[in-house]
Amino acid sequence: MSNQTAEAPLPSWTGIQRPQRADARRNFDALLAAARDAFAEHGTEASLEDIARRAGVGIGTLYRNFPTRDALIEAVYVAEVEKLVTSAQEAMALEPWPALEHWIQSFIGYIGTKRVLIESLNRESDVLVSCRGAMYGAGAPLVSRAQDAGVMRTDVEIEDVVRLMSGVAGVAFPDEDQRRRVTGLALDGLRARSL
Repeated sequence: MSNQTAEAPLPSWTGIQRPQRADARRNFDALLAAARDAFAEHGTEASLEDIARRAGVGIGTLYRNFPTRDALIEAVYVAEVEKLVTSAQEAMALEPWPALEHWIQSFIGYIGTKRVLIESLNRESDVLVSCRGAMYGAGAPLVSRAQDAGVMRTDVEIEDVVRLMSGVAGVAFPDEDQRRRVTGLALDGLRARSL
């Protein structure tokens, strides 16, 4: 089950502190994973008792780590953004176009989680603004690198890529094959054109 997997470290600017003790860290990570799954299934009004149960901890442990529902929602959102930032860093080891594709696929996965969370967050909160900056900052070097290599249109900015892929990810598709085809079409629209 996904709640056994350690999450990417949360950035220090979030104010969310992962516990130092190994057992407390496992509980913290399990709560984040369980909350992410529960929010994806039931929205942000998912039962906190169910989240604690999925994580294999008591409700008191949940509240010790996340004193409010909003704190838990924010922590899940930040963890998802941090995974996206990590994905961009990992993609830098690839050639420019595959690197961009790798990050875009990660971004599309992130959108699936983000949609339900974003509705509950203050869009102008410091954390959300910082997350947006971190996400754009992670993707921008991949865009520049692909443009410098001549494989991506030069009239495109990271904001364009984010909006385009957000639009694709936000559409309900009847099956995964069609989602892949439409994502491929969007990616083709970003490629450099030979004259």
